Order: sequence, then C-alpha cells, then structure tokens
Amino acid sequence: MFIRSQHRFHESGDLPNLIDTHPLGTWVQPAPDDLQITHVPFALDRSRGSQGTLVGHVARTNPVWRSLEGGTPSVVVFHGPQAYITPGWYPGKATHGQVVPTWNYVVVHAHGVARAVHEASWKRAMLDRLTQAHEAAQPNPWRVSDAPADYIDRMLRAIVGIELPIDRLEGKLKASQDEDLHDRLGTIVGLQRSENPASRAMGVWVAAALDSEKNS
Repeated sequence: MFIRSQHRFHESGDLPNLIDTHPLGTWVQPAPDDLQITHVPFALDRSRGSQGTLVGHVARTNPVWRSLEGGTPSVVVFHGPQAYITPGWYPGKATHGQVVPTWNYVVVHAHGVARAVHEASWKRAMLDRLTQAHEAAQPNPWRVSDAPADYIDRMLRAIVGIELPIDRLEGKLKASQDEDLHDRLGTIVGLQRSENPASRAMGVWVAAALDSEKNS
C-alpha cells in the first residue's frame, strides 16, 4: 500500500483498535488464474503472536478454504471511516482558489498466511468469542448456548474456521494532513455538520490528527 509519510499511523495501538471497531475484513488471496476476495467478520486475538491473530469462519461450501494448503500469503483489509471532502469547506477557495476535492479514509492491512481449521472445539470457541463481542451492546445478549445443541452442532459442521497469524500490520490515515491549517479547520467543521454519520466519524479523525500534530 502506498503511504505518504504524513498519512502513516503514528501510534501502533490504533491499528488493532480499528480492527476491533470495524471487524468486517476484505480478505484477498491469490488464486490460480485470479484473485479470491472474501468478506469475513474477524476477531483479533491479541494474545497470540507478536502482531495478534485473526480468527473467523467461512461457509464450508465456500471454496476459498481449500486453497490454503500451500501457505500462500494473503492480506485482510479493514476499512474505517471515510468521507468526500469538498473544497467548499476550505477558506482557501475564497482567497486563492487553488483547491480541489479529495477523499479522506482510514484503512488497515493485515498480512499473513491463513489456515483452515476443522476442529469443532476451536470453531465453537471462535463463535462464542465473536458472539460475545457483537452481542455485548444488546440489552439481553444472545449466546450460542441459547440455541439447541443439536442445531449448533449442525451449524458447526457447515462452517470452516479461518486463522491468520498477522506477520505485518500497516495502516493509512488520510485525514487532511497535507492541507493548509485553515482548510483543515474548515474540513472539521464541514464534516461535523454533515448528516452522514460516516462523515461525522471522519471529522473526529481529522480533529484527532490535528491535535496529535500540535502535541508532538
């Protein structure tokens, strides 16, 4: 991934945190004549490996897991907030006019070699972990054990676990760092006033990037 110096994450802790908050990964790996692209909600197990390990699952009918025997490297892309940035927010539009639109975004790439996991106990533990994480905000969280045991057994046989120890994490934060200060402040105001939740979320990142520079 091409990353200009001002767009690189400065705090390594931001990368796993973004995976936690935006867990749907775009998993890309080579295929004999093409690329295989699979969308998987992953959980990051920080306790395993220097960079952590991604765990998830795919349907057994999905052929992607059958191509993992060769140990081919792959990458999982996690997308954070993103937003269009209009020059109309820039004071520079009125003073000199040398402004153009851009797009701000946050993204993390997790590189590693994935393997398929068939053990029922591993898959059950993985499902419990994912469920607990995503049900935590519910007033009455659903648990895997709430479903009949024989039904869960059938569901476990219908999936294949995916485990990807992370060899390398890289992140890109494009949050108007290369714009003039006054234009960045105008961008923050414009994003915060947006009716689009993703744009407002991006406004938080733009403001945080500016604060980080001020405090460094």
